[in-house]
Amino acid sequence: MVNKWVLITGASRGIGKGTALYLANSGYNLVLHCSKNPERLLELQKEIEKKGVLTRALAFDIKNRKETEKILLDDIEKNGMYYGIVLNAGIAKDNPFPAMEDEEWDDVLRTNLDGFYNVLKPLIMPMIQQRKGRIIVMSSISGQCGNRGQVNYSASKAGLIGAAKALSHEVAKRKITVNCIAPGMIETDMTEELPEEAVKQIPMKRMGTVKEVASLVNYLMSEDAGYITGQVIAVNGGLYL
Repeated sequence: MVNKWVLITGASRGIGKGTALYLANSGYNLVLHCSKNPERLLELQKEIEKKGVLTRALAFDIKNRKETEKILLDDIEKNGMYYGIVLNAGIAKDNPFPAMEDEEWDDVLRTNLDGFYNVLKPLIMPMIQQRKGRIIVMSSISGQCGNRGQVNYSASKAGLIGAAKALSHEVAKRKITVNCIAPGMIETDMTEELPEEAVKQIPMKRMGTVKEVASLVNYLMSEDAGYITGQVIAVNGGLYL
C-alpha cells in the first residue's frame, strides 16, 4: 500500500477514469473530481474501493474560482494535503476560427487553462510546505503542433505547457515535480467518431489506449520519477515527433 493521496480532476470518464483505476491498482488513495456527472463518479468510487484503497469524491465547477478554492481548502483542512495532483479535466468545442463563437472560445479557455490556476492556486502553498509532491498536467498533441478547427483548444493546451514549465522552476527545490503529458489520438468517447483516414495518419496505424496514458501518470507519480520535471512527454504513436 502506497498510502499517498492523489487528486484527479475530470475523473468520471476517459483518461481521468482510466488513471484513477490504474493508480488505485498501485495502492494510491484517491480524491476524485467531476463537474457534471456525480452519479458516474460515485460508481467509480465504489469500483475503486473494492481494490482496498480509500477514496473521496468532490463535485465542483473548475471554472468557478471561489467554489473551487472553498471546496479544495475545506477538503485538505479536514483530511490533509495531497501528495499528487493530476490536472485532467478539460473540454473541446471545435469550430473553424472564422465561425467560432465567443462562448466556444471562452468556455474552453476558462475550463482548460483557468482550471489550472483555479485548482493549483489554493493547493500550491500547502504542497510547498510539505516539501514533496507530484503535479501532472494533461495537455495534448494539439498544444504542441496545433490542429484545424481547434484554435481555442490548441491555445488552452499550449498554455498549459508553458504554465507547467514555469511552475516546475518555482517548486523544484521543494522536491515537487511538474510535468505535462501530451496524448495524441486516444480511444475514449471523445474519439469514437474519428474518421478512419485520421487513424491512417498515425505512424503506428492505431489509436492509443487509456492504459498507455495512465501508466505514464503512474510512473511520473512514483519515487522513480523524482528527477524528472518540466517535461512534456508525448503519447501519440509517432504522430508528432
